[in-house]
Amino acid sequence: MIPNVLTIAGSDPSGGAGIQADLKTFSALGAFGTSVITALTAQNTRGVTGVHAVPAAFVREQLDTLFADVAIAAVKIGMLADPAVIDAVAEVLERKRPRHVVLDPVMVAKSGDRLLPAAAVAALRSRLLPLADLITPNLPEAADLLGLPQADSTTAMERQAAALRECGARGVLLKGGHLGGPASPDLLWLDDDDPLWLPAVRVDTRHGHGTGCTLSAAIAALRPRRPDWPGAVRDAKAYVGAALAAAGRLEVGGGCGPVHHFHALWPAEA
Repeated sequence: MIPNVLTIAGSDPSGGAGIQADLKTFSALGAFGTSVITALTAQNTRGVTGVHAVPAAFVREQLDTLFADVAIAAVKIGMLADPAVIDAVAEVLERKRPRHVVLDPVMVAKSGDRLLPAAAVAALRSRLLPLADLITPNLPEAADLLGLPQADSTTAMERQAAALRECGARGVLLKGGHLGGPASPDLLWLDDDDPLWLPAVRVDTRHGHGTGCTLSAAIAALRPRRPDWPGAVRDAKAYVGAALAAAGRLEVGGGCGPVHHFHALWPAEA
């Protein structure tokens, strides 16, 4: 059966991140994509010039209307623009209890522009972390959530992953790309399991716009058809790695371009 997967996130007009990236990822991985938009952004590959939050009441209405009709197999949560929207999403998830929930705590765009006001971080931590089966922060996002300096070693990553679990997250995929160097190690820590390191070779490309959105969306798309979270995460990482490696085939904007979501489906010369 083809799973129906939901993304709750902001819109990216340039098509590389947010709702647009999530729906492309779902389609590329054989899931049927549905979406609830939480914010409109004015952005391109060079940066973000504006954010317009969708009213929380309308976010709640979108969610209730969708859940009333469509059986949702997994949910990916991305950009949430303010505390009221965070509360609306949390309230619906508490009522509907979807089976698989992946939370990507989107706070800062690849360009460095802040997408989540600092005042909303506490709401994200207290309301949504306990409702997620897996959260997927990068190192700056983990530090922001915890109010700590950014991890600068694998040992510090383990400490911060443990701290996020103490905040209520049932599973943590802490992404280590910001450590620098030729490797890009991620740390997966689930329930009472031991920490699991997932090493990867860094892809040499300047086109990484939407990488975090794409990874969390891929995990959500794959989890209903994988026996466990490690299997979904490994396959999602392989998909994103290939999408990064093929990003140079696209010509989108003059800044940090998007990954190639359809690298396996479009002819190489296209």
